[in-house]
Amino acid sequence: MTGCTKITAGCDNCYAERFAERWRGVKGHPFESGFDLTLRPERLGQPIRWKRPRIIFVNSMSDLFHKEVPAVFIDQVFDAMEEAHWHTFQVLTKRSSRMRDYLNRRYARSEAPPNIWTGVSVEDRRGAARINHLRQAKSAVRFLSVEPLIGPLGAIDLDGVHWVIAGGESGPNARIMNIEWAREIRDACRSQGVPFFFKQWGGFRPKSGGRELDGKEWNEYPKDIKIAV
Repeated sequence: MTGCTKITAGCDNCYAERFAERWRGVKGHPFESGFDLTLRPERLGQPIRWKRPRIIFVNSMSDLFHKEVPAVFIDQVFDAMEEAHWHTFQVLTKRSSRMRDYLNRRYARSEAPPNIWTGVSVEDRRGAARINHLRQAKSAVRFLSVEPLIGPLGAIDLDGVHWVIAGGESGPNARIMNIEWAREIRDACRSQGVPFFFKQWGGFRPKSGGRELDGKEWNEYPKDIKIAV
């Protein structure tokens, strides 16, 4: 699926919307309807045809748990991920309560497959409730995407979280990320034993500010968790 609607300040300068809207009205283009929410069931069969294991970021141009996505379609997405078990799927959402409720229903009597990673996007302390929802979800691997980081996150409890990604915003209207906000998250990860990945400082282009935080690139991944490669 593609398309979404904005629900937090982190959505203000959405890169996916900016890209999709460039093609609105272009006949025959995949984004002829711009960033309108669009289900694409024809893509559900792609992972099973990809025989070499890979990491798949599910819905990079949308949010699977958007309120207008039918539950039956979410079922079909999870069916596809479970069937193609040799891939690692990363599902990221801002609709954290819907994801939690869905996972807890689907896997109420079974273990969530370890090849399906679930995460929430948090841009500042106002999104901290999403971390609690993630922790409550019956998921094998939980991760936080703290990007675009547009404000301090404050003290965070990372119990039950397996990985944290942090990064600044990119694009023509990118908001500046304070170094202390990034340090605060890194230090929380280090003190609580959670792998930390620093993605970018951001700027006009994603690589504008580089990837070093205090003179080091942070490229940590979850240990003892099988990743398709």
